[in-house]
Amino acid sequence: MLGVRGTTKEAAMPGGRLTQQERQQIALGLADGLAYAEIARRLERPTSTITREVMRNGGPTAYRADLAHRATERRAHRGRQAAPRDPKTPPQVHGRDAEAVREYEETFTTVLMQSGTPKMMARVLACLCISDAGSLTASELVQRLQVSPASVSKAIAFLESQGLVRRERDERRRERYVVDADVWYQSMMASARGTAQVAETARQGVGVLGPGTPAGTRLENIARFVDFVSESIVRAADQAREVLHAKPEPTSDSAT
Repeated sequence: MLGVRGTTKEAAMPGGRLTQQERQQIALGLADGLAYAEIARRLERPTSTITREVMRNGGPTAYRADLAHRATERRAHRGRQAAPRDPKTPPQVHGRDAEAVREYEETFTTVLMQSGTPKMMARVLACLCISDAGSLTASELVQRLQVSPASVSKAIAFLESQGLVRRERDERRRERYVVDADVWYQSMMASARGTAQVAETARQGVGVLGPGTPAGTRLENIARFVDFVSESIVRAADQAREVLHAKPEPTSDSAT
């Protein structure tokens, strides 16, 4: 079980860097099978902090507090010794903290990977999602991700096949890759269609294996379950579609 947080000044700073003691508590929580949200609650930290910490350091089955702490210290040291920013690197707008943006992009990529998206595809999708324009060219993706054009092309082909990215031409006739509200809706619809196909194929199996047989009954139940899930996805997506186009409510900070 997780212990009580330390009483030192360093350990009592929820907004600061994770301490070695906190990392040990994370390791204990993982060993106890606790969810990231529960570990975060006990440490009085954001869930995203715990998720990023674990996924950057081996994942839930390989996380070790001592190795994670040393790795973080090495990254911090490299950051202090880093060369000046490459002049080709896009400047941060809206007063954003460049390091915070980089870490968030890494966290977003990790979550996409956990959902089953391959690493390169997850990196490209995360990069597109956090761009203000919601679209980038192949050369911009190559520059931002420091990967080969072939890697970007392969990732875009995969994301397009999943309905997560669409292509368009800008005023300079360059091909741009776009992720927007309609893309997310269409992707959800594609997922529902794929799920419905599973149900249809399961029912074909009932005819082959025989209704009332153990295998036939199993497949019929699978089909009924998947049908229900598919219909629920379509209904929920249609009902929530307007949320994708809604403007965010002004926060108290922006109102001041």
